[in-house]
Amino acid sequence: MSAPIEDYALIGDLQTAALVSRLGSIDWLCFPRFDSGACFAALLGTEDHGRWLLAPQGEARQTGRRYRPHTLVLETEWETDDGAVRVIDFMPPRGLDPDVVRIVEGIRGHVDMRSELVIRFDYGKIVPWVRRIDSARVAIAGPDGLCLRTPAEVRGENLTSVSELTVSAGERVPFVLTWFPSHRPPPREIDPEHALADTDAFWDEWCTTCGYGGEWQDAVERSLIVLKALTYAPTGGIVAAPTTSLPEWPGGVRNWDYRFCWLRDATLTLLAFANAGHVEEARDWRDWLLRAAAGDPADLQIMYGVAGERRLTELELDWLPGYADSQPVRIGNGASEQLQLDVYGELLDALFHAREQGLEYEASSWALQRKLLEYLEHNWRQPDEGIWEIRGPRRHFTHSKVMVWVAFDRAVRSAETQGLEGPVERWRALASEIHEEVCREGFDAGLGSFTQAYGSSELDASLLLIPLVGFLPPEDPRVVGTIEAVQRELADGPFVQRYLTGAESVDGLPPGEGSFLPCSFWLCESLALIGRGDEARRLFGQLLDLRTDLGLLAEEYDPVSGRLLGNFPQAFSHLTLINAAFALEGERRLLREVPAG
Repeated sequence: MSAPIEDYALIGDLQTAALVSRLGSIDWLCFPRFDSGACFAALLGTEDHGRWLLAPQGEARQTGRRYRPHTLVLETEWETDDGAVRVIDFMPPRGLDPDVVRIVEGIRGHVDMRSELVIRFDYGKIVPWVRRIDSARVAIAGPDGLCLRTPAEVRGENLTSVSELTVSAGERVPFVLTWFPSHRPPPREIDPEHALADTDAFWDEWCTTCGYGGEWQDAVERSLIVLKALTYAPTGGIVAAPTTSLPEWPGGVRNWDYRFCWLRDATLTLLAFANAGHVEEARDWRDWLLRAAAGDPADLQIMYGVAGERRLTELELDWLPGYADSQPVRIGNGASEQLQLDVYGELLDALFHAREQGLEYEASSWALQRKLLEYLEHNWRQPDEGIWEIRGPRRHFTHSKVMVWVAFDRAVRSAETQGLEGPVERWRALASEIHEEVCREGFDAGLGSFTQAYGSSELDASLLLIPLVGFLPPEDPRVVGTIEAVQRELADGPFVQRYLTGAESVDGLPPGEGSFLPCSFWLCESLALIGRGDEARRLFGQLLDLRTDLGLLAEEYDPVSGRLLGNFPQAFSHLTLINAAFALEGERRLLREVPAG
């Protein structure tokens, strides 16, 4: 039986990440990048698909786990009848070679510990050759090599590297697992204690620049740490999540690979970083964008690999049974070839606000934005797959058209308030034309609400963004009516569905998914804008209660079972938490002006 998603902790080195279960097992880890093949894939199968367990032998009680303050260093404490131990898990920010470090520290008495290292490369499919080289155990298969170093004795047992040891009070026993390309010699040995001190110092220093000091400081800081951990440091690309195929509904087919850089998620993450004072991350992402989007603007994709790769071919791994028997297990993502017009607006909006927050002007960046606007000028009337990446027919989604308006509106604002050059009057006229069309075609007077798509009577939680991006002022009756309709038809307290996923749903998939947490945070912001601040804060508090004991969120939540659903942890959930916290504190200026033109 699969462990609950909320039982997992995240550790990472800014190039990849691992999930550590409450039982002390690392059940998911891809080396050397977020989107590389997994050497531990028990998360999507069984322990025979790869894992690394480090826990007391026999009966033991876990007495607590936590992150060290202001870090991504995990501490888990255990008690037995004979003593107590602490296991410290972390990944040092990447130097040359990626490491996972686990240190067993004796607290009192003595505790018998057991390490079981099951390495299965290529998502649990390949059993490596393992041999001893000097004091290390080295596993090799294809392009991958892993090197285990520890002062504890290691023996082979049923294709598993096993250590059994007794740890006494005051004693510290390290285990270090390092990935390396198999055609090279094993990497140099690191000092685990120095690595721990360096990792603590790195995260502590990074957190000192956080520009938020409000009521929800701990939640915002933890979410910022998650977003930083999902950033691929060599390029500045930001992955949506470190996992693939964690289901949006147990046993269902909505199982997608999120280990890529969505322009939408990344631009919104850029805004969260910029709001919190982390301008360097915004700059790195802008530079990543310039490289990834180079070429014909018509070839802009909604997502890329962490280094800007375009081919993200979707495959199914039939040897993995899936989390909670949810199949298929997918790698790659076919949605990379979709048309989603809203990403143009999100990109222009994010870069506009980043400049407002202090990101310096860069000529090639503005040149790219002008090229994208030129493409959009000739293509905005097309139907698309929309923000939710439907796998049914394209439609004229209202949210997509609103975000096209945002693209031209921000272009006008960039020229008028930031001194950038461009055909302002043409942009203004296009913004006015799009605005008029959306209000005419996307609003249903009978419902008193904007609708999911032109000519549709269905609602969509993405419509909550209409006042947040400044398309209409929050006091406009059409905005109030839309917020109330979404709350009435798609929400149950703080739990908001993206849209109804019944038999007639637009997405071309069987029904069934949880409440979508980013939409819930949008509802909080929207309610605050229309003067229902007390209700917004109450709902926000209820959403914070859904976080794990370590402050992490998945993409969705099932209020019936009380379980998190979907890939984990999810950047989209954490960035909307951050932006909602800023909005509720009144620390983030929202665009409430009447539309340009």
